[in-house]
Amino acid sequence: MSGSLPVTVHPPSPTGGRRVRVDGEILGLAYSIADVAEFLRRAGLEVDPAEVSVSPLIDWRGVGPEYWGPETHGASPGSG
Repeated sequence: MSGSLPVTVHPPSPTGGRRVRVDGEILGLAYSIADVAEFLRRAGLEVDPAEVSVSPLIDWRGVGPEYWGPETHGASPGSG
């Protein structure tokens, strides 16, 4: 990534998808790593989709990059 703007991927919403912010600006609702990479590209931050999940510049809130679905009551990601 060129530059070091703060990138935040928020926890999954109740209906699925994760809000993506760069430098405080909401870029959109992502449903996959590819969506995050596309939002970053549109913001002028070129990043290989293969590196999005491990980039130290991205703050994954709540859960990691492997979870995109809606929250379920009483269940944690990966259980079920």
